[in-house]
Amino acid sequence: MSNILEVRKVVKQYGNFTALNEVSLSIPNGSIYGLLGPNGAGKTSLIRIINQITLPDSGEIILDGKLLQPNDVQYIGYMPEERGLYKSMKVGEQCFYLAQLKGLSKHDAKTQLDYWFERLEIKGWWNKKIEELSKGMAQKIQFVVTVLHQPKLLILDEPFSGFDPVNANLIKDEIIELNKKGTSVIFSTHRMESVEEMCDHIALIHKSNKLIEGKLTDVKKQFRTNSYEVGILSENSDSLLKELSEKFTISTTYFKSLNDELKLEIQIGNTAPNELLQLLIQRGQVTHFMEKIPSVNDIFIKTVTD
Repeated sequence: MSNILEVRKVVKQYGNFTALNEVSLSIPNGSIYGLLGPNGAGKTSLIRIINQITLPDSGEIILDGKLLQPNDVQYIGYMPEERGLYKSMKVGEQCFYLAQLKGLSKHDAKTQLDYWFERLEIKGWWNKKIEELSKGMAQKIQFVVTVLHQPKLLILDEPFSGFDPVNANLIKDEIIELNKKGTSVIFSTHRMESVEEMCDHIALIHKSNKLIEGKLTDVKKQFRTNSYEVGILSENSDSLLKELSEKFTISTTYFKSLNDELKLEIQIGNTAPNELLQLLIQRGQVTHFMEKIPSVNDIFIKTVTD
């Protein structure tokens, strides 16, 4: 898979503070790429450089195989965490203005705006001022002006901020639909459940350095701990626990009160999973046996704290 964007050894300093320390990233064409990191990690500095709001001190950005140029903004859609709409302008007037800044003709702008206003059920907002809208309503307008020029690359910084669950789900579906049609997405958020649900690639930046990058499935494999969630009904739970603890590391133990089902999380180390399963089958009725794959949240916390 070719890359829609490559960040090559980018350095950005503000005085004596290094915001980005030779950061390199590869964003595959057609991916939804999660850009993760704690506050102050350097994510926003990188996003601003990609959008040419600021320039790197060294390093380069490659967009679709070519060195990033000033007029490449026409191929990028950017929705910042801090929204940038003019509060006293009417919605329709503002959308037309921003569409033309992106290079759309009046005809194309009208076509795209009609499509999005109908799709998001906001046709009645055309003559409202931004200051008359709720935060969530303004967020919808911000999303529309970000995508109406049909960018190759869509950069979203905390896109669900301010949305109630219904509208957050609506925008999530629109992002996925745009991706299916060929738009590549860089998705920066602190909502790890959204990363799990939407992203196929991730990178984690911490203290100005890239610590993790790759396919989400591959990253999860790297952080496997050979832990298994187990449920078992046994006539002698105490004896079973003693036997298991002699061979394995038991992380958590509790009883499900309805049927005295023993619930365990067991780390098996280098032992084959079948060996554990066979032992359990001999000691009782196995009701649940599943490898515990680390979540993005687990990976984030472990990497940052380590």
